[in-house]
Amino acid sequence: MAAKKPQRSLQEIEDILLRKIFLVALQEPAQNDPRIIFLELTAAEILSEGKFLALSRDTMERVLIDRLSGDFPSAEPPFRYLVGCYRRACDELKKVASMKDASVRSEIESTIKQARKMVISYCRIQTGNPDMFMMSGQSGFSATSDLMLMIFSEVSTPMDGFGGDSLGSGFDCPPGFIDEFFRDGDDDSLELVLKDLFEKLKQSVGRVSALGNFQQPLRALLLLVKYPSCAKALVNHPRWIPKETYLLIGEGRVIEIESILGAFLHVSALPDFKEFKSTPDVGQQCFSEVSNRRPADLLSSFTTIKTVMNILYDGLGEVFLILLKNIDTRERVLEYLAEVIKKNSARSRMQVDPLSSASSGMFVNLSSVMIRLCEPFLDGAVTKRDKINPKYLFHNTRLDFTQLTALCASSEEVSAWLENESSWKNNHDMDAQEGTSTVNDSDNSILKLKPLQSYARKEKYSFICECFFMTARVLNLGLMKAISDFKHLAQTLGRYEEELSTFKAMREQGASPQLEADIKRLEKAIEILSQDKLCYEAQLLRAQLFGSVYSREKLERKEAKEKKERRGVIKLVYLGSGRGNGKGRNDKITFDGTLLQRALTFCRLVIIWLVDLVGGFKMPLPSSCPMEFACVPEHFVDDAMDLLILTSRIPKALEGFVLDDFLNFIIMFMASPSYVKNPYLRAKMVEVLNCWIPQRSGVSATAALFEGHQLSLDYLVRNLLKLYVDIEFTGSHTQFFDKFNIRHNIAELLEYLWNVPSHRNAWRQIAREEEKGVYLNFLNFLINDSIYLLDESLNIILELKEIEAEMTNSAEWERRPAQEREERTRLFHSRENIVRFDMKLANEDVGMLAFTSEQIPAPFLLPEMVERVASMLNYFLLQLAGPQRRSLNVKDPEKYEFRPRQLLKQIAEIYVHIARGDKENVFPAAISKDGRSYNEKLFTSTADILWKIGEDGKIIEEFVQLGLKAKVAASEAMDAEAVLGDIPEEFLDPIQYTLMSDPVILPSSRISVDRPVIQRHLLSDTTDPFNRSHLTQDMLIPNAELKQRIEEFIRSQRRRTPQNE
Repeated sequence: MAAKKPQRSLQEIEDILLRKIFLVALQEPAQNDPRIIFLELTAAEILSEGKFLALSRDTMERVLIDRLSGDFPSAEPPFRYLVGCYRRACDELKKVASMKDASVRSEIESTIKQARKMVISYCRIQTGNPDMFMMSGQSGFSATSDLMLMIFSEVSTPMDGFGGDSLGSGFDCPPGFIDEFFRDGDDDSLELVLKDLFEKLKQSVGRVSALGNFQQPLRALLLLVKYPSCAKALVNHPRWIPKETYLLIGEGRVIEIESILGAFLHVSALPDFKEFKSTPDVGQQCFSEVSNRRPADLLSSFTTIKTVMNILYDGLGEVFLILLKNIDTRERVLEYLAEVIKKNSARSRMQVDPLSSASSGMFVNLSSVMIRLCEPFLDGAVTKRDKINPKYLFHNTRLDFTQLTALCASSEEVSAWLENESSWKNNHDMDAQEGTSTVNDSDNSILKLKPLQSYARKEKYSFICECFFMTARVLNLGLMKAISDFKHLAQTLGRYEEELSTFKAMREQGASPQLEADIKRLEKAIEILSQDKLCYEAQLLRAQLFGSVYSREKLERKEAKEKKERRGVIKLVYLGSGRGNGKGRNDKITFDGTLLQRALTFCRLVIIWLVDLVGGFKMPLPSSCPMEFACVPEHFVDDAMDLLILTSRIPKALEGFVLDDFLNFIIMFMASPSYVKNPYLRAKMVEVLNCWIPQRSGVSATAALFEGHQLSLDYLVRNLLKLYVDIEFTGSHTQFFDKFNIRHNIAELLEYLWNVPSHRNAWRQIAREEEKGVYLNFLNFLINDSIYLLDESLNIILELKEIEAEMTNSAEWERRPAQEREERTRLFHSRENIVRFDMKLANEDVGMLAFTSEQIPAPFLLPEMVERVASMLNYFLLQLAGPQRRSLNVKDPEKYEFRPRQLLKQIAEIYVHIARGDKENVFPAAISKDGRSYNEKLFTSTADILWKIGEDGKIIEEFVQLGLKAKVAASEAMDAEAVLGDIPEEFLDPIQYTLMSDPVILPSSRISVDRPVIQRHLLSDTTDPFNRSHLTQDMLIPNAELKQRIEEFIRSQRRRTPQNE
């Protein structure tokens, strides 16, 4: 029978396990294991003290210190040795679990856990003080670097090799080590460790693009901030808000490249300034030579960028949320956000210095983060909006809103109001202290005068309030600025492609060296811009139209040309919307609008909060604008409108999104300059509505926006007409040309509303109520624009015909110098763009005159309007049907939107519509009075043309009859002129030199003029024509005495006529 194996004592077991964990021996080891270190001196000391030569709880720290302090040639670096000790302790702890004796097992487990805890403690000491246990020959090892690699290993996934080598590979982290290292450490012991650790973490993600390995560092950051001590160390790190200054780099860029979070926020797919460009190059890797790439490859690139950016947004959002939930770190996070915003306020400018300001990539990422932080109070009913205190705009200590343009108030008005508010508060507080004044619910007259007094005390603003205003600023400097940059980039790309097409056409007629150089330069620029544009689309819009890329670009340019502004400035059209002539294409549209739709949800909160400041969604607005509303930064509304325009032009981007609040806001404020001073911002509101026209939006649900809302039925047409008038004078030096673009959007919307019966009825009612007011002004400017645009268009067509004839004569054309041919070709294409835009607007204006005159003819027949209308129609008729009409024949009139047959039909119909409403027979006389364009034979020749082009026979018949009436009126006018003979000059209107029928005195210049003449002048210009002083119709003074003398003169001349005969 075998002898029983002797049982080891608890002390012996401890000794064996601790020697295994620490790889040390107090006696000469029997095994030749190079890892085991014989601590001979330590053993001698223990023996000299009369103690048992074994490792125990009492001696293990002493042994560990001696092991770390000794200079052992074959030993591991201290930190790696300690990590190994921790790993071995974990392994032994698992083995101990199988011990049968519970009491022994418990004691041994306690010893191992104590050893493990001690190892962790010395790991912290070693990383914080790397020189404490440094052995000779190991100066190249860094404990913090090893710890960083262990953290990377802890958060690694199989996909981390994507975009580069996986960080931390080959350096495994023992389970539980990181958690125990950071969880139980105190702030002091971790301070030095974390300072170096966060520095290395920042370096690991520096200059990494969206295609690089930023995910491991991001997960590492997320892991660390979950530990309160780490989070605290992060926000107190010198690089949390860096203080460094650089000679050539501004503070906005510094906070991006030097701050810890800035390095993570810099990760992006968007292009950046070459000095700060990240790798891998997203544009080069995903979108180089895009014309040669398969649609599937592009789709794959878009999907990849979308996926990694969502990972970045989610990770950063969680980091900020954890830090903000921690009461010890929240204030520092808000300080960081405020510093980023303040140091980058210059990003709101049109041109941004990339050396002074942070990148668009950083601010787009921060925009996404801020919107995520707002999500808890972006519920459908926005129930927490009452926590957004408008007083924050003036009294917060973080951000300065006073330098921003306000919706309505000037800086002087804001200062005066705040000073008055402060004065009232001081007086009120003094009265309250003396007990001489009380304010209760039944007597709040002062509060009514000073609405902000409920916020008069200094108070700590809620997180919702701070988050709201910071998000609004970040969106303006980030997402919206990036969208603006994208628009300009797309415009530049379109312009370059047009120039390249023109240059290639010129090359066929003979190329100069300079022309070839220009072609190469443009091709290179187009390649770079195409890459940048697709990078923007991938990150901002997540939308792409696949198919024949360059055929798509041509379609986009065609659509852009239709909205080209005067003098060659292209108006925004979303590139990639897929609208236009899509025949023969098999394109596929994908859209993921998470970022944009979240931003729109935030903008909806902004809109509802603003409306609350004026009493809610109701009309009419209060007579005076509350100062809380007037002082709100203009970009709060401008950004919302820009975002709506962009998303409205992306297919399916607004599906399921409720737009009612935006519609109501637009209707309330688009024609209210006393609330929204900037006319271009109010015009932008119309552009939003224009995008929602069902035929354009492609979403039938938008029809309900216009047809099912009472506010829309009551005020939409009225406010559109008012804005059409107001936009005549924007105050800008480009106001003359700007108004055509703005009125183009209004005209398209009005044309749509005219075909909605409820809105047409509202239009008729407005025409009756405002016959002498806004409606008359609207008609006047409509006529002014029609005359200018058609006249300008026809003149340019003649100019184009001349250049076309030069180019057709190839022999003569080839003899001209190459530079002259290039200049003439450029001029030809430039004028083509202008005439296309002008002619399109002219068609719209004439069309509007045609359909409004049919059902609302009365305003056209008012004394101050009828002669103006008749002169316009006569001029159009002369151009389109007169002797010179054949000079307007061009090869492809449709290319210029020139449709002479349609125009002639509409002109004839306007004549007939007005004549049908002419109960007093004043229209024929007005037609015949026009000495510049009227010709009785023109009506007959026009009728012949109308028969040939298929006009309705009834219209032609009535048109001919009107011509005959005008002929009779002309004869009668000549007879009347003969009867009157020489008219005294004092009876003649000084502007038109016609006999006055209703003379009035101008109050400033004291000159007498005919009332219809001055009324016509005041429709376009509210000044005295003789001294430019302000003048309105109600200021006119009837000159009864002069009128009586004129009437007496007429009677006397008529009495004398039979005697003379």
